[in-house]
Amino acid sequence: MDAVGVVLAAGLGTRVGADGNKAYLPLAGRSMLAWSLDTLTRLPDVARTILVFRRGEFALAHDTVRHELGDRPIEFVEGGETRHGSETNMLRHLADDIDAGTVDVVAIHDAARPLAGPEMFGRAIALARQYGGALPALPTRDLAEMRDDILQPVARRGELVRVQTPQAFRARDLLHAYRCADRDGFEGTDTSSCVERYTDVQVRIFDGRATNLKVTYARDVAVAQHLLNAPGQSPGS
Repeated sequence: MDAVGVVLAAGLGTRVGADGNKAYLPLAGRSMLAWSLDTLTRLPDVARTILVFRRGEFALAHDTVRHELGDRPIEFVEGGETRHGSETNMLRHLADDIDAGTVDVVAIHDAARPLAGPEMFGRAIALARQYGGALPALPTRDLAEMRDDILQPVARRGELVRVQTPQAFRARDLLHAYRCADRDGFEGTDTSSCVERYTDVQVRIFDGRATNLKVTYARDVAVAQHLLNAPGQSPGS
């Protein structure tokens, strides 16, 4: 059985200030999406790599990948109108192989997180194989809320976290969840929310990294550029 790595690049980039899809912004000599694709295609645990591209951008996606990554065996799937829709299209692409048992884990990653290293993908896949699902997260501290125009600390029973990607899941559970969601018209906020709604998988959390930032605003581009150019800091190093 094989793991499949997926890079989602079907969004836009309004907050980052990009004219089009921010996944193609140049970072340290290559487009942002190429960093994660490069990492996935080098992992021995990942047998197949899929790029989910924005509708109408197949030529851009294909030409970018061929120019920057050569003849790497990358599959292309057209995305949907939403993140959930893009994941649904990807799972339909894989459905026959998942049902046949030749794909055991699917790891889904945002193209806007170019600094996730191979160890993060490897950890997510290994934990998903063991427990059913896994994702990296960082603790969130010093939260407060407004009550009658007064700032009050948030009382918490457990630790709140900021979820990152890659998120990895057993393929059959993931496909089942999205088939159920399609039946019910449900759209999750992220992959794990759909899995948790329709399966009994207990998604395991492991330590994320502050450097695994999501490029959302213009200032994030400069930070990511700096980290990718730093010696020993790029994902493949």
